[in-house]
Amino acid sequence: MARISGVDLPQAKQIWVGLTSIHGIGRTRSLEILEEAAVDPAVKVKDLTEDEARKIREVIQEKGQVEGDLRKAVAENIKRLMEIGSYRGVRHRRGLPVRGQRTHTNSRTRKGPRRTAVAGKKKVKK
Repeated sequence: MARISGVDLPQAKQIWVGLTSIHGIGRTRSLEILEEAAVDPAVKVKDLTEDEARKIREVIQEKGQVEGDLRKAVAENIKRLMEIGSYRGVRHRRGLPVRGQRTHTNSRTRKGPRRTAVAGKKKVKK
């Protein structure tokens, strides 16, 4: 079983697709890593030799942040934006879209389920 950067890669997939299950590695970066490690992208994860897996691990280590380190860096960047009070930080704090999307009708993913108004609520007279 190939375990790279703390992630078990799916056994039945080709290695270039399997590497994309690691946070921070997409299609392009996966192919770059395999080219630098001199590993055929079409080989299945279960058919990887231990030497090939070691080469891939080394290339990923030298290429940059993945998995936990990357998640931590992103969280720190968001926290910094919130602390300095930038527009993007305020949007993160309020749970609204950060990159300029409209909020009148869409953005249910960021805002969560709709909160409906209570119908029969009356104001108390004094």
